[in-house]
Amino acid sequence: MMLAGTCHCGAVRIEVPTRPAAATVCNCSLCRRLGVLWAYYDVGAVRIVGHPEHTDGYIWGDRTLRTVRCRHCGCITHWEPLDARPGRHMAVNVRNFDPDALGDLRLRRFDGAASWKYLD
Repeated sequence: MMLAGTCHCGAVRIEVPTRPAAATVCNCSLCRRLGVLWAYYDVGAVRIVGHPEHTDGYIWGDRTLRTVRCRHCGCITHWEPLDARPGRHMAVNVRNFDPDALGDLRLRRFDGAASWKYLD
């Protein structure tokens, strides 16, 4: 069952093939400031409508991924690897989806600030 969400203004639409089983709360220096909830999918499994024409990217740290936001309303939509070869994964910000469509998601805490391990 495909699930779809949008940024606040609707310029960027995110379509994922299935409802995620869990979402990740990361405490790294960027994610804790953004307040995002990540769900992970294989590159190519996610369809982003309005990207790149309505998005801006931010690349930092080890320069392996791009965090993407809508250039109109500022909502973080997803992150994608700079090297998007098959087998890589990406993440979508599930805060852009209707909470009723997501249902009761398991939240996993990830220590991106120090240990790079899940804390649950």
